[in-house]
Amino acid sequence: MSILEILQKSGGIETMARELGVNETVAQAGAAALLPSILGGFKKTAQSQPSGLDGLGGLLGQLGGGGLLDSVLGTQPTPVDKGNDVLGQIFGSKEVSRTVAAGAEQQTGISSELLKKMLPVVAMMVAGYMAKQGGESSGNGGGGLGGLIGGLLGGGSKTSSGGLGGLASLLDLDGDGNPLDDIIGMAGKLVR
Repeated sequence: MSILEILQKSGGIETMARELGVNETVAQAGAAALLPSILGGFKKTAQSQPSGLDGLGGLLGQLGGGGLLDSVLGTQPTPVDKGNDVLGQIFGSKEVSRTVAAGAEQQTGISSELLKKMLPVVAMMVAGYMAKQGGESSGNGGGGLGGLIGGLLGGGSKTSSGGLGGLASLLDLDGDGNPLDDIIGMAGKLVR
């Protein structure tokens, strides 16, 4: 099951559509266009953590853990400031978020203004889902989270004894350790 299907089944896409006043098809298309950059941001964040995936798991916990997904699904309006905190951690700057939204606009025809509103909500759903899944399955030094990220990005759970080695080699785009150029590159690929 893809992360988009998981977010649909959880009710997250429907909740986001209702809160933003758009139909579910638009919300689904927007989420689908934003997910590759968000997942890429999490991958790069995991690579930059001194303790690799354990560090990412800890960071997800600090940002709100599984409660992030619960916040989106709850009856109260989604606290998007938490989503913006997640984006700040994975993208590093608002400029990257704007670039991601612009790339998704080119791909979908949905306005970048609407996509910018979707971005923190989708980031919260993904972070919350990863925290819930990682927490339940990480008895082996973050392997559960590594396998999850690999699986979400379509690569399966190829982790090596080198901690991030398998995940990094599986998912790294250019291997330079700079998240900004890879994320912008991903957004650029969406435009083409």
